[in-house]
Amino acid sequence: MKLSQFNFPLKQEMIATEPSRWRDECRLMVLNRQTGEIEHKIFKDILSYFGKGDNFVLNDTKVFPARLYGKKEKTGADIEVFLLRELNREQRVWDVIVDPARKIRIGNKLYFGDDDSLVAEVIDNTTSRGRTLRFLFDGSYEEFKQTLYSMGRTPVPLWVKKEVTPEDAERYQTIFAVNEGAVAAPAAGLHFSREMMSRMILADIDTTFITAHMGLGYFRNVDVEDLSKHRMDSERIIVSEEAAARINRTKRSKGKVLAVGVTVMRALETYVTTNAEVIPYDGWTNKFIFPPYSYSIPDAIVSNFHLPCSTMLMAVAAFGGFDLVMKGYDEALKEGYKFGPYGDAMLIL
Repeated sequence: MKLSQFNFPLKQEMIATEPSRWRDECRLMVLNRQTGEIEHKIFKDILSYFGKGDNFVLNDTKVFPARLYGKKEKTGADIEVFLLRELNREQRVWDVIVDPARKIRIGNKLYFGDDDSLVAEVIDNTTSRGRTLRFLFDGSYEEFKQTLYSMGRTPVPLWVKKEVTPEDAERYQTIFAVNEGAVAAPAAGLHFSREMMSRMILADIDTTFITAHMGLGYFRNVDVEDLSKHRMDSERIIVSEEAAARINRTKRSKGKVLAVGVTVMRALETYVTTNAEVIPYDGWTNKFIFPPYSYSIPDAIVSNFHLPCSTMLMAVAAFGGFDLVMKGYDEALKEGYKFGPYGDAMLIL
C-alpha cells in the first residue's frame, strides 16, 4: 500500500486537547469486520461485547516527564530537550531529541533549571534519534533522577496542546501504569477506569499486563510513498512467561483476546509461534505493521483515532481491513469524533 492512501483532511479542532470528564465515558465507535456494521457507543459499553473466558491485554508502561527546557552555554539560546531513553545509568547518558537541532554540536553544554543547577554535555550527534547527552551530576542516582524529573514536563504531544497543566501529569497516564519508560501514553488504556476494571472482574473477563515502552517512532512522519521502505524506530517490549501463558490459555480455550492499543498489538505480534501462540520476550522490536497483514493473536482491538498517514492508523487498518477502517474514519469526521490520545476510541471486532 501507499502512504497517500492513508491521508485525509483533519482540522485542528477535531483533535481533543482535554480528555473526557470521566475516563470511561468518551465516545466509542464499534466496527464489525464480518458484517461491516458501524455502531456508536460510550467506551464503558465495550464490556457488553466480551464475557467469561475473554482476555483484555493491557500495557502497564508508565510515562515519565520527558520534556525539558534549557539554555545553551554562552549564547543563552532556548533549547528544548526531549528525553527518549536512558543508555547508561552510572554515567547519566541519555538519547534525546534537541530542538532546534542545528544549533547543537558535540561538546556543547546545556543548562537546565532556574539556577542552571543541572548541566548536560553533548557527546554524540550522529544517532538517527537525534543527540546523546551526558548529564554532569555529582549526587546519587536517586538524587539525579529526582532532579531531572522535577524539571521535566509531561510529554503530551505538542500537536495536542502547546501548554501542559499539572492535571496532565495524572490524566496522561493509565491507572495501571507501573513500569516507567514511555515518552507517550498508550492512549487506548487511558479510558479504563477503576470502576470498569471492577466490572471486568465481576464479568469474569481476564486481564493480562505486558510492557511496551512507547517511543517517538509512532509519531515520526513517514517520508516514503512505498510503505515497504519505511523503517520503524525500535521500542522495548516485555512479555513475561506468565503473560504469554495467560494469553495462550485464552486462545486454546477459544476465548477472545482484546489488544488494548497499537503498542499491545505490535508487542503481541512480534514473536509468535507457527501455531499462533505468544512467545515470552524481553527486548526490542522495530516491527512495522501495515496492510495487508494477517494478525495471529488479537481477536479484537481497541484504539484511539489517529492522525492521517500515521503508522498507528496503518496498524489498525491492517486489522480491521483498509476499506472498513477508512469508512469508519470518514464517519468519525462527519459525526464529530475527537482524535488523538485525549480523544475517542474505536473497537474492531
